[in-house]
Amino acid sequence: MNGQNKSGQLTFESTIEPVEKTKTETPVFETRNDVRVVRVLPDVPAIDKTFDYLVPESWVKDGRSELLEVGSMVRMPFGGRQVNGWVLEIDVEPQEGMTLLPLSKYRSVGPSYEVIQLARWAAERWVGRLNSFLNTASPPKNIPFLSQGEVIEKPKQLTKEPIWFEDAVKDKKTVLRLPPSEDLIKIASEFASRGNTLILSPSISGAQKIAKELKRKGLPVSIVPEEWHDAAVGGSVIGSRSAVFAPVSNLSAILVFDEHDSSYQGERAPTWNARDVAIERAKREQIPCVLTSAIPTLEAISWGHQVKPSRKEERDGWPVVEIIDRKGEDPTRSGLLSERLTPILRDSKGPVVCVLNRKGRSRLLACNQCGSLALCEKHAIPLIQKDNNTLECQYECEDRPVVCESCGSTKFKNLRAGIARLKEELEALSKKNVVEVSAEFKGKIQDAEIFIGTEAVLHRIQRAARVIFLEFDQELLASRFRASEQAASLIIRGARLLGSRNDEGRLIIQTRQPEHEVLQAALHANPEKLIDAESERRKLLQLPPYSALAQISGDSAIDMVESLKSNPDIEIMGPREGSWLLRAVNNEELSKAILRVGRPKGKIRIEIDPRRA
Repeated sequence: MNGQNKSGQLTFESTIEPVEKTKTETPVFETRNDVRVVRVLPDVPAIDKTFDYLVPESWVKDGRSELLEVGSMVRMPFGGRQVNGWVLEIDVEPQEGMTLLPLSKYRSVGPSYEVIQLARWAAERWVGRLNSFLNTASPPKNIPFLSQGEVIEKPKQLTKEPIWFEDAVKDKKTVLRLPPSEDLIKIASEFASRGNTLILSPSISGAQKIAKELKRKGLPVSIVPEEWHDAAVGGSVIGSRSAVFAPVSNLSAILVFDEHDSSYQGERAPTWNARDVAIERAKREQIPCVLTSAIPTLEAISWGHQVKPSRKEERDGWPVVEIIDRKGEDPTRSGLLSERLTPILRDSKGPVVCVLNRKGRSRLLACNQCGSLALCEKHAIPLIQKDNNTLECQYECEDRPVVCESCGSTKFKNLRAGIARLKEELEALSKKNVVEVSAEFKGKIQDAEIFIGTEAVLHRIQRAARVIFLEFDQELLASRFRASEQAASLIIRGARLLGSRNDEGRLIIQTRQPEHEVLQAALHANPEKLIDAESERRKLLQLPPYSALAQISGDSAIDMVESLKSNPDIEIMGPREGSWLLRAVNNEELSKAILRVGRPKGKIRIEIDPRRA
């Protein structure tokens, strides 16, 4: 029979003596005073409770287990099967008269007590399950024990401390505004040369590049998750989003590059943000946390002290920005390749990167004869032209031929071309070799004079002479409150491929909104033009960081909405397209309110700080 101990944990009742084993049974032992009991969290997605288990006698020596500690990864029987789990408490006092199942196997060292507590905080902050965060914090492969290895001495300082470094260490909450061309490796070296530093990069390729240079300088550094063991032993640690939960001994500072980058936040629930976890970890460790960005987010600015370069340094650190104003052109006739692009494409002396966030051949077609749009009859949305010259609906309706349903014509004009069609047009216009780059392509990219792709091309190409955003208005006009912030992030990434103003690279943006604050901030290399306007807008609309938002959807979302209606501190907006927005004065109050009503039965998706609201 099942029972519960005094802490409410599920236990399994049996006789005092071990039960007779069969091929399908697990032995159950009496919980006497001379045995060890541990509390374990199973690695089961739907379970967020801990359970008590016996430590097998063979693991115990002189009344102590030499293997187990808080964070140890084990295997144990659970619900008639064997599952993995984490030891969260040791030497638990068992309830008198109850009997428990023993652990089956010791697997690996795991996250430290401090990291587990950080994961608990993150689970509450983003209303997620603790085991999902512990999976992120655990080594990718089993590590039976940590080898001591060589003693890692404190790194030697490479240079004299720069002016901003003293401010960063003193304030402990610093937002370092750096132009896109700033040498990130130099910044990383400043910290890693003075103590073990946790360094976050938006991409693992960027982390690997920085780590390679730090190692070349003789600094001890490990890349996680691959070098999880080495990270736990000592030295600085670098990685992308998941590295914020990495083991770091004697941590002295946390450095987050490009804190504005959306890759720090997950698309899947729980939608936690590595930047915010880094801030909390530094606070708990009482160490400096430094966020860098060419255009800091309002969340970063509201958190820390901004350290800015001089206006000359900032201007020189941006490439030349050219805005092509297209608002006077007919959008149904002009296409995406304006006349001003022709000499740029043909005369460029280095690689040209063209960016368009639309896949396929066409995202919007109109009949040449009657002007009717190619729409899905069922969903009333534009059909997409595929490479095999058929039309598809994004909701997986049956493909149909390219025929107008109104007049039967087979000739259409392309009102919104995708990158596959643009590749052909670019080759015809420039007379140069053009290569399409997509996020799905994982191999080596062949050399070319022109590259065309979605924003993924900005991450796959390392240097360019020209970066062209072919249609930037779709970023500026995206129906989400962070559209300006995310558009600025794309510009920063493009600018980084070009280098400084002295490198003679050019960032070219086609738009019908030349006065938009995002474009003006880039044009004048002055982030204040965006920061001030965005701050005023968010305050007026009571949007983060001046409030906290959550988005809930799914079959049982309405049940949570009904439970929250009685809470005067939660504003409920919606429904819209099957989802609701929840607003509170701050994240702490929002998460508490959601946790208080509990997760209803059935499917529900809870997004704290939704990226696309």
